[in-house]
Amino acid sequence: MTAAGPRTAPDVVNVVDVVALGESMVTFLPSRPGPLADVPSFERAIGGAESNTACVLAAAGHPARWISAVGQDGFGDHLVRAIGECGVDVSYVRRDPHRPTGIYFRTAGDRATDAHEVAYYRAGSAASAMTPRTVDLAAARAARVLHLSGITAALSAGCLDLMRELTARRPGRPLVSFDVNHRPGLWRDSAAHGPEVLLELARGADLVFVGDDEAREAWGLRDAAAVREALPEPEILVVKQGGRGATAYGPPGADTDAAVFVPSLGVDVVAAVGAGDAFAAGFLSATLRALPVRDRLRHGHLAAAAALTTPGDLAAPPARDLADRLAALDDTAWGRLRLGPGWTETDTAGAHTDAGDADGAEEEVRTP
Repeated sequence: MTAAGPRTAPDVVNVVDVVALGESMVTFLPSRPGPLADVPSFERAIGGAESNTACVLAAAGHPARWISAVGQDGFGDHLVRAIGECGVDVSYVRRDPHRPTGIYFRTAGDRATDAHEVAYYRAGSAASAMTPRTVDLAAARAARVLHLSGITAALSAGCLDLMRELTARRPGRPLVSFDVNHRPGLWRDSAAHGPEVLLELARGADLVFVGDDEAREAWGLRDAAAVREALPEPEILVVKQGGRGATAYGPPGADTDAAVFVPSLGVDVVAAVGAGDAFAAGFLSATLRALPVRDRLRHGHLAAAAALTTPGDLAAPPARDLADRLAALDDTAWGRLRLGPGWTETDTAGAHTDAGDADGAEEEVRTP
């Protein structure tokens, strides 16, 4: 598989490793479990698939830029400041004096359960007004990787035009990474048909992330091989298979086109949010470093595990030396690895991964 190697980019802005473009919102996290009607107070945080990925990549040592639009309001101030404090370049975020910054509230429960509630207040937001004319396209393309998601395409007709512009195949563009992120609720009032649009945009990307559950719901595809058959155009396709693992396909017709599967890690889950964004960041980080595909998938799983073992949508990834050491384990040791809260704060010497354990017990990495 190829890496996101040197590519041409405009000289008008600094070239970074990754540009992530999309809406971020102020997130209100509940002070206790239960229905939203019963939660007495909330803690403010930030949430947004693309900015989450940018923040994790910046924490992993990659120059990253977030491009979006926020309101000329206190929530917009908070988003720009918080994402900037993660080490992400926010100088191309547009401030809109006429439209608000989006916000949302959610319950503490797992998103996969019927008890989970999310209340979005994003209609008419500043980010939904993005178009190819309001976004600095040169700044968006001044990267080794441009990371996008299907959420942006669902926000408005102008946002869909922007996504089509950025996924159009043309010489000199950066490697375009696309996370499908199928959100049926966002497409209900759209004149476009979400699944068809997402398939179109995915076909224009070089690297695609999609969950097998999304592929079934949106396109009726039964397994990873069927997804690859429907999406032969992307150079790299990653199909996430929940708690089982993830499968990656390389360039069609090349020796690397064979599927590479890496099982997920054992994780003591604290909050099942943000893992997909973190997985993309881990995989992209390893791609930027030209690591083998197995290691790209393993770095994705490790970054996801960091998100799963901390509250909130955003978590710092493990230090690179620790992640590299764990990604290099043999298959037996990888299968025995179990990660709990605080594991990313463990130094390499404190990571217990003795593959020769005679009784076959699960290994753990925890704070000493």
